[in-house]
Amino acid sequence: MPHRDPFLNPHVLATIDASTQPVFTRATDYPEGHVVDWHVHSRGQLVYAVHGVMMVAAEGGQWIVPPTRAIWMPAGTAHLIRCVGVVHMRSLYIRPDAAAGLPARAHAVGVSPLLRELIQAAVEVEKPYAEDSRDGRLMRLLLDELHALPVLPLHLPQPADERLRRICERIAGQPDDVSTLADWAAALGVDARTIQRLFARETGMTFGQWRQQARLLHGLELLALGDKVVVDVALALGYDSPSAFAAMFKRQFGEPPSAFYR
Repeated sequence: MPHRDPFLNPHVLATIDASTQPVFTRATDYPEGHVVDWHVHSRGQLVYAVHGVMMVAAEGGQWIVPPTRAIWMPAGTAHLIRCVGVVHMRSLYIRPDAAAGLPARAHAVGVSPLLRELIQAAVEVEKPYAEDSRDGRLMRLLLDELHALPVLPLHLPQPADERLRRICERIAGQPDDVSTLADWAAALGVDARTIQRLFARETGMTFGQWRQQARLLHGLELLALGDKVVVDVALALGYDSPSAFAAMFKRQFGEPPSAFYR
């Protein structure tokens, strides 16, 4: 059984949400397999780890998050975090009025070297900090950087339709499954075009695009766990060759698998 977060209690949540300052920070280190169970904040949160990889789930989807990325989680969004390996989490909690202009839905975002250093410095700030002090200016610069974050394609939307969920659960559990759309249509007793329409309506993707994204995100998790042999990862995901996997990976994430976690 995964280890559940002993610090996720009403007192901690109340402390975060009750702060009157624009930015509240929290540093927590978690062991491999740790789960921060479903919860909600009245503040927006930048879910970030300076070390390790997280799986973050929210209403409607999930993300795999390495240290070069983070998740912007708007206020009021229920979410869960699972640590793929040992994780050193450094979270920012942003007061709603200070987060105006930030996305209204959860998104994966890029973390620049500057933002990484700002986050590291911010978690060392003693609370409460004076708004007109060096610490207050640091927090304002953090807010400026948050508004400049690039949104990244690390999201895997989850459908509500039971037929699609059956397909998605199979792909998630067996990413090398090669069942075609026609195979699924026959198994579910529906027309293939109906499945495509449902995928488009509920996920914004085709069946093939959803499977590709699911495989790529599972590949990120395998790489994060230390499986650096691309040939093994490619075969585990159902790709014919390492080069096919690497090419798809680079098209999606802008860099090859070997560079992603640097």
